[in-house]
Amino acid sequence: MKLRPFLKKLEDEGKLVRVEREVSTEYEIANVLNTLGERPTVFDNVKGYDMPVFGGITAHRETIAEGLGTTKEGILEKLVGALRDPVEPEVVKRGPCQEVVMEDVDLDALPLLTHLPGDGGRYMSASVCIIKDPETGRNMAYHRMMQRGKDRCTARLIPKRQTRTTYDRTEDELEIAVCIGSSIPVLVAASLGPPPGVDELGIANALSPTRLVKCQTKDLEVPAETEIVLEGRITRDVDSEGPFVDLTETRDFERQEPVVVFDRITHRKDAMYQCLLPGRLEHKTLMGMPKEPTIFDEVSKVADCRNVYVNMGGGSWLHSVVQIAKRSEEDPRRAIEAAFRGHGSMKHVWIVEEDVDIYDPIAVEWAMATRFQASIGLVVREKESGSSLDPSAFHAEGKKTLTDKVGFDCTKRAGISRDKFEKVRYGEVDIDDYVG
Repeated sequence: MKLRPFLKKLEDEGKLVRVEREVSTEYEIANVLNTLGERPTVFDNVKGYDMPVFGGITAHRETIAEGLGTTKEGILEKLVGALRDPVEPEVVKRGPCQEVVMEDVDLDALPLLTHLPGDGGRYMSASVCIIKDPETGRNMAYHRMMQRGKDRCTARLIPKRQTRTTYDRTEDELEIAVCIGSSIPVLVAASLGPPPGVDELGIANALSPTRLVKCQTKDLEVPAETEIVLEGRITRDVDSEGPFVDLTETRDFERQEPVVVFDRITHRKDAMYQCLLPGRLEHKTLMGMPKEPTIFDEVSKVADCRNVYVNMGGGSWLHSVVQIAKRSEEDPRRAIEAAFRGHGSMKHVWIVEEDVDIYDPIAVEWAMATRFQASIGLVVREKESGSSLDPSAFHAEGKKTLTDKVGFDCTKRAGISRDKFEKVRYGEVDIDDYVG
């Protein structure tokens, strides 16, 4: 579904908050959105700006599911299908994102947020970035961008990710388009990280029709319905980026990162600026959820995988719960090994069966309490490649982060009556018959 009809749908259903009081981009918007639990929110009156700010539309799986036309339980199937069968988007001659053209670029005219005391500066955080690789083609991904001047930012380009890989093998500048204010299909597709050569915009189009329009100054295509598009170049210059809060809600340190210079900004006549709180629900959901299809695909090779949840307790990055239909006593161990192949940064994984609600941490803990025995169900892999986001991992300058990985088989054991593992259930009544 397109962004604006989706926001209207949420408002009609009473699921969107409108803040009409004047608010500041310096800490206040971030604090209000966080206090609201990152419900979908529009700030209509932003101090010093004519442009509204909105956020929270991908903080909760129920909202994402509604934007994708499915249920919370159906998200995984939807993503797996789009990953396997992308659809080439239609390119149109003109789109709403180019209704207004700013040739004299001034980032101060956009309501970039300062999220937290200690941040390196004003940040674009819901920044969906598009480049083209000469070998693998178009790529869409997120890159946080810290403002360094009226026409420039520093961009965090993570090593071994596609944008950094393309940049490192490019001798000159690399063209980039930064899209602010995107639909849920685009936001989700940008977060997926498929293999090189798989077009994320084709994935977005498979999730919901997503037309593209060509940039005015760059050989790049962007979603035509985007609120704001910044057309620029990743230069060979570097400057400070950070500090910035990351997934684990701890502060990532300052780095020297490439400087992006913007040559043109285009936007809708009544454009809205999109924000995303670092280290909070939207950030975590968009990082963790895209790993679920890759875990699902790997586990499905060795067991009957039913569902996967990269959960919030692990920062939506370090932990997952994998649900299988157990056919043999070897299935859980195979599933553990496959899950780590599906998400190399994962640290802990729990394997449960179909009667356990993977979205309920109490249910998962109950499965561990009643079905797990360490002597036979614990898998430990020492000093393996892990995530730099884990402060407890083994870090050495210039070397890959190492961590101990653990899998837990929380499935019913053979040789014990199945009745012993089943929860009792009380009957349902119409409470109105008993309470006036």
